[in-house]
Amino acid sequence: MFDVVSEDAIAEGRATDAYFLRTEEALEAAGRNPHVVAEVTADQFPTGEFELFAGVKDAATLLAGRDVDVDAIPEGTLFDGGPVMRIEGPYLEFCRLETSLLGFLSHPSGIATAALETRHAAPDTPILSFGARHVHPSMAGIVDRSAVLAGIDGFSHVAAGDLIGRDASGTMPHALMICFGPGNQEDAWRAFDEAAPADVPRVALCDTYDDEVDEAVRAAELGFDSVRLDTTGSRRGDFRHIVREVRWKLDVAGHGDVDIFVSGGLRPADLLELRDVVDGFGVGSTISNAEPVDFALDIVEVEGTPAAKRGKLSGKKDVYRTPDGGHHVALADGPKPEDGEALLEPVVRDGEIVADFDLETAAERVVADAERIGFRNSQQW
Repeated sequence: MFDVVSEDAIAEGRATDAYFLRTEEALEAAGRNPHVVAEVTADQFPTGEFELFAGVKDAATLLAGRDVDVDAIPEGTLFDGGPVMRIEGPYLEFCRLETSLLGFLSHPSGIATAALETRHAAPDTPILSFGARHVHPSMAGIVDRSAVLAGIDGFSHVAAGDLIGRDASGTMPHALMICFGPGNQEDAWRAFDEAAPADVPRVALCDTYDDEVDEAVRAAELGFDSVRLDTTGSRRGDFRHIVREVRWKLDVAGHGDVDIFVSGGLRPADLLELRDVVDGFGVGSTISNAEPVDFALDIVEVEGTPAAKRGKLSGKKDVYRTPDGGHHVALADGPKPEDGEALLEPVVRDGEIVADFDLETAAERVVADAERIGFRNSQQW
């Protein structure tokens, strides 16, 4: 009914570039199916710019049931050069899967990296992912899972919550306010308060018709716990000043316990500027519209002999986290960095998934690894 490639097409390898099918035909006609080592990489050598690895669960599911062994750095690990995944087996076992495999890793890793940058811009303030509306609906679960992996506190998309096993968050849009018309904001707020389940936070949207300060105080007088400012860019001006004025007037009116949430086109730099005067953020396109990580899959060994195209590093490799938080790339059978921790771990053995993909565990890994490499201190917004 919709323009969505089916799960069956992905699993069967039809979600692929045509030249992989031509490659299969050529190899089969020539009676060749070499045992290879292939690696997924973004940068060959460390560049000093870490990114967050995500999407491993779907990639492993794609490769399961095939005559391959797969190793990968665990989901939630920060990487900087070298392989993030290694596949060993007869090439025709996974030839046609390359397109989907890279898609499963590239887009989630880009989203997760942007979400981590957002998280570190306001590390002590609640942040929700509001970006599902900016992507194809089939992507919503990927967006919000990647955001949660990176430490974002919640999300707005209901079906994504069904996939992740968490409840979506959200209160009211401008459409609700407009349905009641100008001057009737109290009616809209009351309707929401009377209809919403008791466990839904009472957050009033306060910028639809009148000044943010005026609407915020009026909503607070009705007993709302929080107000949300989603002022459009064309009317925003000095947003920090607006927020501070709202806070001041709420305090003067005796509503010092009413929190202020803001949303609408926010970037990490905005969170840095506002985090000391705001109680929570809704961040959309910064996370959902993140540029995918430019992963490539390359054969690096054929029948035990190092091999690679020009510009790529031949030979089976390992990657390590060094005691100083660095990322080190080395040949698998070569010298290893002193006290270095090997990052590649078994994911698939003889076609069977042997790794665990618990989201909570992966999110904890992100926190620990970001602290270890000094991710927060390395970012420039």
